[in-house]
Amino acid sequence: MGKELTKNFDFNEAETRIYSWWEAKGYFKPENASEDGQPYIISMPPPNVTGALHNGHAMFVSLEDLMMRHARMRGRRALWVPGTDHAGIATQLQVEKMLREEGTSREEVGREEFLRRTWAWKEKYGGHIQQQLRRIGASCDWDRERFTLDEGLSKAVREAFVRLWEDGLVYKGTRLINWSPGLQTAVSDLEVENVEVDGKLYFFRYPVDGGEHIPVATTRPETILGDTAVCVHPEDERYQHLIGRTAYVPVLNRAIPVIADEYVDREFGTGALKITPGHDFNDYEIGQRHDLEIVNIMNKDATLNEHAGPYAGMERFAAREKLWQDMSELGLTVEVRPHRMVLPISQRGGEVIEPLVSEQWFVNAKPLADKAIQAVRDGRITIVPEHFEKVYFHWLENIQDWCVSRQLWWGHRIPAWTNTDTGEVVVAREAPSPGTGTWVQEEDVLDTWFSSGLWPFSTLGWPDETADLTTYYPTTMMETGYDILFFWVARMIMMGLWLTDEAPFATVYLHGLVRDEQGRKMSKTLGNVIDPLEIVEEYGADALRFTLLTGSTPGNDMNLAMSRVEHSRNFGNKLWQITRFVLGNLEDEAPIGPPERNQLDLPSRWIMSRLVRLIQTVDRLFENYQYGEAGRQILSFIWDELADWYVEISKHALYGDDDNAKSMVQAVLCYALDTSLRLLHPYMPFITEELWQALPHEGEALIVAAWPQADAAFVDDAAENTMQVLMDLVVGIRARRQEYDVEPGHRIAAVIDTGSYREVLLDHHYIFARLCNVNEVSFVNDNGEVPEQAATIVSSDVTVYLPLAAMVDLDKERAKLENELNNLESQRERVTKLLANEDFLKKAKPEVVQREQAKLEDLTASIETVTERLRTL
Repeated sequence: MGKELTKNFDFNEAETRIYSWWEAKGYFKPENASEDGQPYIISMPPPNVTGALHNGHAMFVSLEDLMMRHARMRGRRALWVPGTDHAGIATQLQVEKMLREEGTSREEVGREEFLRRTWAWKEKYGGHIQQQLRRIGASCDWDRERFTLDEGLSKAVREAFVRLWEDGLVYKGTRLINWSPGLQTAVSDLEVENVEVDGKLYFFRYPVDGGEHIPVATTRPETILGDTAVCVHPEDERYQHLIGRTAYVPVLNRAIPVIADEYVDREFGTGALKITPGHDFNDYEIGQRHDLEIVNIMNKDATLNEHAGPYAGMERFAAREKLWQDMSELGLTVEVRPHRMVLPISQRGGEVIEPLVSEQWFVNAKPLADKAIQAVRDGRITIVPEHFEKVYFHWLENIQDWCVSRQLWWGHRIPAWTNTDTGEVVVAREAPSPGTGTWVQEEDVLDTWFSSGLWPFSTLGWPDETADLTTYYPTTMMETGYDILFFWVARMIMMGLWLTDEAPFATVYLHGLVRDEQGRKMSKTLGNVIDPLEIVEEYGADALRFTLLTGSTPGNDMNLAMSRVEHSRNFGNKLWQITRFVLGNLEDEAPIGPPERNQLDLPSRWIMSRLVRLIQTVDRLFENYQYGEAGRQILSFIWDELADWYVEISKHALYGDDDNAKSMVQAVLCYALDTSLRLLHPYMPFITEELWQALPHEGEALIVAAWPQADAAFVDDAAENTMQVLMDLVVGIRARRQEYDVEPGHRIAAVIDTGSYREVLLDHHYIFARLCNVNEVSFVNDNGEVPEQAATIVSSDVTVYLPLAAMVDLDKERAKLENELNNLESQRERVTKLLANEDFLKKAKPEVVQREQAKLEDLTASIETVTERLRTL
């Protein structure tokens, strides 16, 4: 990588070249660091193996890569373990769709062929996402990449399941679960999205013996066919006389009891509930308390079964309409009201979830949850931001048993075998040896989140005592989206503590969602999806990363605006141009390392002090996980202080004849730029590496260069205060030039009353020539004369006078101002008259009157300004 820089950064060429070079040199491997470096480990949240990169991935890659690069530069043995997830339902759906297009189905081809086809699909479409992660600069150790269905991880899954079974925490039982009729499998509570919709509330009369009726309301009339009780509140006087009587299921005439339970809300609906333990989670709980019969009226495909009587074979929603019609003919319906309600929708399938009684495998999660709660309470695990701890505790304290079986074929098959002769069930690490009878393995596979829950330790070789497990477990940081705190993070903590007796990581950092510019969730329906790879093609990976990183704060969503990506790209360009300028002004013997402190002039003492304060600020912000603010501070220093002030001021020495001043400024420029590139590297790794290679440097690569140390000896309050006075004067002179419309190229004179800054201004008045085109400076202290017609700028006890005659044509300026004053006064007269008009004040809206009053205040202020300008002239 040579010294010459092209006019602009060609990111499309450079980013892939630099990444390949880093990878080939082994910089992503922890073994590259010194052996006494403390390990720093992140397990990458595994993307779906056949997925494509989206903004959620771009966000986690940017954040985790920033953490890894920072740790690496601080000498830590940084290991970032990459991998992909087999994504049970998502992948199976894709392959089933492909089979349908071929005119066949998974049932027709059979399990073995289906799995062969799915592995082939994975080989064909998997791997894309890894290349896309590389494109964004993910510096993970690809030699340690894992896949949730690879041999080692499959062994870990079997081991975990068997251990939980041996600990008495796994059981097979018949319970009410969420059933997805479209996917034909059980799904966990977390895979159900509760969506608010405009539904209907159906009111009807439940027949009770003795010719009486109880009014009841429901949102799902078809479930009436599965009712096994009608329930009222024990203290509800309206229905107390009916408790213990017999009611009859409409149409079917099946006898059911009228029961009492305090769960009933007397104010909602009619104050009486129909109880369907086989199709409602709350009803199931009531059914358990009262020992009610459980009637399942639903087939797995959401058609009704033989328990639905005349409605058997009908689709659930068609049965709803038909039953309501039949009840209406029997005179049992009252009314149907519009009703805002929550509908459980399958996250993957999109159809309405049906609570269904089914035989499944469960994990008793309570003992695992207790350990997970304790680990956060006693500080072994820290959650950032802290307010998510409350949500975490609430979920774990109310945890239900976890249904872990899925009626899918793609996944980890449950390691349980049933003896066809004896009915004995064996849960084991290996298939039982054939003795008496035949052993048949369980058809179901495990929930994808079961294998993901083992990720931090299974990827390092657990249950085997591997060198990696010994060295790199527990891991350091778990960085992921807050939306999978329960799906994934809580499960990793539960499994890690139970199976390894250690918290799987010390810190959980949660990032928010990436939304569109208006703060809306990105969706295909809204057509507002921004493809991160398109951004990378157009603006480069650095620009995307810097935008995501500086736009995010822990736990909060961020809005992604293309204007911000452009700004990040422009910042990269600015950095490139500064470096080209510095390189173009270096001698052959270019300096490396910090400059000699005792040889620095005022601007150099100032920039070095600001640089050290920047390092201190960035370190503090990194310690508090405020990566976005740290990035904004780095940009502010490079753009607003180094480029806008120091680089401009340095031209005086660089273009002058004093060799000592020149070499001093060169040393400061190189050091400030080198340090800035180091600080910025975790945010914009590609452009910083390219520029660092072009600058004079020691060491092979910026990716493994040392993180900057803050040398407090360079902190100089006096230099900062003095420079602030000079900078205020420059800003003031520029403002006056603009105020009087002075051409940028037009040189002006200044007379300065130096106050207590005489020596400073004698040495540094060249700054005014360089930064605001003041070519002639004289000092009041020398002749005591203050120009009469002048614009003034004051900072501390220094006053700068800009003689107006040198800036503008006074007669022309007077005429222009008088004209402006007349115009403003006639406008004020009109508004004053309007506000004195009683009729207007009575009839006009208050906001209109307010607007006119504000206008009057603005006009008066403008008149005062113009009058003052005229007086000066």
